[in-house]
Amino acid sequence: MTLPNPQHLLPEMAAALSRHLDSRGITEPRFVGIRTGGVWIAQALLQLRDRQEALGILDVSFYRDDFTQNGLHPQVRPSELPFEIEGQHLVLIDDVLMSGRTIRAALNELFDYGRPASVCLVCLLDLNARELPIRPDVVGATLSLAPEQRVKLLGPAPLALEYQTLVPAN
Repeated sequence: MTLPNPQHLLPEMAAALSRHLDSRGITEPRFVGIRTGGVWIAQALLQLRDRQEALGILDVSFYRDDFTQNGLHPQVRPSELPFEIEGQHLVLIDDVLMSGRTIRAALNELFDYGRPASVCLVCLLDLNARELPIRPDVVGATLSLAPEQRVKLLGPAPLALEYQTLVPAN
């Protein structure tokens, strides 16, 4: 199976996002990208929408439910939210939705900053392997992979997708 090209998915996603926001009467959404790939996708979508607005950046490492099992990733950085969360319409952006646990962690972190009016979820890829009832409002493509397969977003420029295969532990 050939992976889709993010450069082909992004214009379609930007159009779908505009339709989604328009249908809900949202005129001033606040974009929040999940570090790292979600930030790259958010930047690309803002550029395609011809918007020069502040971008929030979340690092959900401390909010993950597997933090005690996996430890802290060595490149953890603080989240940056240059706007209020309370009462805002947020567009939460991630690169690859798999289990839904990263999105759950992001929502937990966002609600620690305040109660948004709404949260719209945008993902480049949905791997159709959810463990939690979380679905994107806007998605570039949906794939079904073998249990040992993963997809990683490479970037920031150019954006590209690559397969990864998990090696079983002995």
